[in-house]
Amino acid sequence: MSAPVIEVSGLAHRFKETVAVDGISFSVPAGQIFSFLGPNGAGKSTTINVLTTLLAVQQGSVKVAGFDVAEQPEEVRRSIGIVFQEETLDRDLTVWEILEFHGNLYSMPRGERRARIDEMIRLVELEKKRDVLVKHLSGGMKRRLEIARGLMTRPKVLFLDEPTLGLDPQSRIHVWDYIRQVNREGTTIFLTTHYMDEADSLSDRISIIDHGKIIASGTSRELKDALGQDIISLETGDDVNAAELLRTLPEVKDVRPGMRGFSVTITGNGAACLPPVLERLKGAGISVAAVNVKRPTLDDVFVHFTGREIRG
Repeated sequence: MSAPVIEVSGLAHRFKETVAVDGISFSVPAGQIFSFLGPNGAGKSTTINVLTTLLAVQQGSVKVAGFDVAEQPEEVRRSIGIVFQEETLDRDLTVWEILEFHGNLYSMPRGERRARIDEMIRLVELEKKRDVLVKHLSGGMKRRLEIARGLMTRPKVLFLDEPTLGLDPQSRIHVWDYIRQVNREGTTIFLTTHYMDEADSLSDRISIIDHGKIIASGTSRELKDALGQDIISLETGDDVNAAELLRTLPEVKDVRPGMRGFSVTITGNGAACLPPVLERLKGAGISVAAVNVKRPTLDDVFVHFTGREIRG
């Protein structure tokens, strides 16, 4: 595994009496896409703001790209790119002018700056919008422009705070493609998100954060496998009695009502457990209208560790 490009130990942060981040520790190897997954208010944005020097380190130690965030903030800033959760583009500048201004801000030589602008505009497929004012761009185009701006200085780490918040499904997929491409070219990605599918699709590793604490970490597969179970979804002619009947099976760990029907959490292989489940229902004269066996999702992982859905 590559050496860590981000190292966080015992990080804590308060806003008056509110504990936003509660003593978290983690590291991110160079070249990975790392996701901080959690609901709004979990501590994701506070953490990313500390890592990018926008908030002071109150407690703990933080290193980014080999530099101490508290002691070497300027070196950290020169090593990173940021795409904020809220749009931060000047609406009265063109796509080209946004990137030209950013390059000037970082004192990039004119020739290098102009070549980089052309490269970034091609990367995010905004060639036809090069001279268009930001206020005339769609939400997805603005997000792509913000990613291009974050990459202008060839950062070692690109921080993305809820990068697809509010985008339509097609724009989200486009942004995911750009994130993967940037990562393939060697940039480490630190992503905060509350979208399960985003973390699942993009991440090499995921840390689930809730109420300021990291409650689980691993690859998507490791997190799902940690539950050690499959889930059988059922719709029957008598869901209430069917659910109570199945609770008595030794293979059944949990039974939960769903939007339609109910779900049965199995302690082993769902496909192997399905025949006795159906036999039990058939023996009780309960008809089965629909059945589905699936592996746990990140939604199931979050519910398992927090006791609620992330939307809650």
